[in-house]
Amino acid sequence: MGLGSKEVTAGGLGRWRGAAKRVVCTWHCVWLILIAASMLFYALNLYKSFCHADRRVGSIAESSKQERGQNEHRKPWSGDLRELETSWNRLCFGPPPEKLTMALFVKKWPVGGVPGGLERHALTLHTVLANRGHEVHVYTIPADGSPPKDVDDGGLHVHFLPPNSGGSFDYNVAWEKFLDRNKTLPFDVVHSESVALPHWRARDVPNLAASWHGIAYEIIHSTVVQDLIRKPGEARSDDLQKSLSEHLFRLADEVKFFHSYKHHVATSDYVGDVLRTIYEIPLENVHIIVNGVDETRFRPDPIKGAAFREKYGIPPNAKLVMGAAGRLVRDKGHPILFEAFSEILLKHTGIYLLVAGDGPWGDKYRELEPFAKMLGPMTPLELAEFYNAIDIFVNPTLRAQGLDHTLLEAMQCGKPLLATHFSSITRSVIVSKDVGYTFSPNVGSLVRTMENVIKDGNKVLKQKGEKCLDYASLMFTASKMGTAYERLFLCMKNERYCHYPQPTDCPVQKTKYS
Repeated sequence: MGLGSKEVTAGGLGRWRGAAKRVVCTWHCVWLILIAASMLFYALNLYKSFCHADRRVGSIAESSKQERGQNEHRKPWSGDLRELETSWNRLCFGPPPEKLTMALFVKKWPVGGVPGGLERHALTLHTVLANRGHEVHVYTIPADGSPPKDVDDGGLHVHFLPPNSGGSFDYNVAWEKFLDRNKTLPFDVVHSESVALPHWRARDVPNLAASWHGIAYEIIHSTVVQDLIRKPGEARSDDLQKSLSEHLFRLADEVKFFHSYKHHVATSDYVGDVLRTIYEIPLENVHIIVNGVDETRFRPDPIKGAAFREKYGIPPNAKLVMGAAGRLVRDKGHPILFEAFSEILLKHTGIYLLVAGDGPWGDKYRELEPFAKMLGPMTPLELAEFYNAIDIFVNPTLRAQGLDHTLLEAMQCGKPLLATHFSSITRSVIVSKDVGYTFSPNVGSLVRTMENVIKDGNKVLKQKGEKCLDYASLMFTASKMGTAYERLFLCMKNERYCHYPQPTDCPVQKTKYS
């Protein structure tokens, strides 16, 4: 495939250089203002829709029996899946009518240590696809930097490639290896996790889908949130000032080059809406498939939960045990969680916080011992025990992008959620007060919400946890995610599979969230 690149050059401006600088500055300012205005307009529209959604959710909560009765008589959705504006996970797909050969480009593959969220997602998804009889070829590098050693496990073939000079994924090497195999045994579909396959390569691949686990529009929101938590008198860092402007121009670039990818998988309902409205990608090319986690690993287990509490010295008479997991860094919200929990300890007794993960904020939490327990990095198996040991899972993230796996894992273990009120969370995960609580990303809001959690008590939390498991079973399992991707890939290969339902598809599970 012939690939090229465009170069842009600028001529000298001679004696008009000074005037030109003023013009460039002016246009930069105008450009920034236009983008900011468009974001504000979009945010206002979203706010209106959220207000409407909140009223609707409240009505549902007050009349749940009536809603369940209506669901029993609601006609199941049918039609062209490419026109579906909600998550494919809500549907139920049957066995694959044919086997596919797939290529995956992903920047890292979990090997050794504790895998990150994207790595765990890629492994979970493509293991499901391989187990369903498809042949999956992965082009990647080991996450721990170990010497490449290919893996062949049934239908899953992992081709580990040497990293580039900076130690990162070398897409050029991956591309060449992909082309070699594609010449003799062509792939049915190609999957790129985010920009693992850059757009100037992707535009020449017809049957390609890219999954987005964070886009520039969300990153801008995250940067603004991190700026807002500065303390009074605290100067804005040079890095923050630089990133605010850089991300605006990155957004403009993304809007342009995203069209080089044929199909787009949005991992949250909110991202699906942004891709259609801000990025102007045609409706039929945007598909919402939310993340899923291994339901055989993350499940309720009170016995292991009790043993975990005992191991880490949580007294049997503890009033409430909260839990947080992830990298202990600023953008994950640990500054506000630390301050909020410190205030809670001044007012309440018997409240504990278990923190799984590693990072610079670990030392700060140790100041709150014995009520805060530092657990360090944990494997997925250990995390399952951790979720079962807590009464509520707290995610104070300041990153508005993506869909955090820890929320879904906690739900699969039957635990309610306490999370930042970001659109990706409220529109896909905490869709009702039945499953948890949300707070604005500041200390005051988090303290007030924690007070509400304590007031509700364990009986209410257990009820919310049961609803979480119910909703997670409908939406966030690895099998639901895997079959949704499978149907998308089949649809990309042959349009007849785009129709839903097929004769072999299964009936949709009935819940109030259907």
